Amino acid sequence: MADISKKWPDNQPGRYFVDDQCIDCDACRTEAPDNFTRNDDHGYSYVYKQPTTPDEEAKSQAALEACPVEAIGKEG
Repeated sequence: MADISKKWPDNQPGRYFVDDQCIDCDACRTEAPDNFTRNDDHGYSYVYKQPTTPDEEAKSQAALEACPVEAIGKEG
């Protein structure tokens, strides 16, 4: 389960976040490419745009569920 106290500082403020357990597997970027991207310098994903539409919300939730190490969390 993702730990909000260990979320990457790159994450945009909002409900979804990626923490330091990310293994850079590309699952979230595949599921929700409009919301997750990669920090190329350090090799991890983060939320660069919080979902604003029902479609983006569904894809972000799918990304959370697809994460093999549970590094994606959602507040609330």
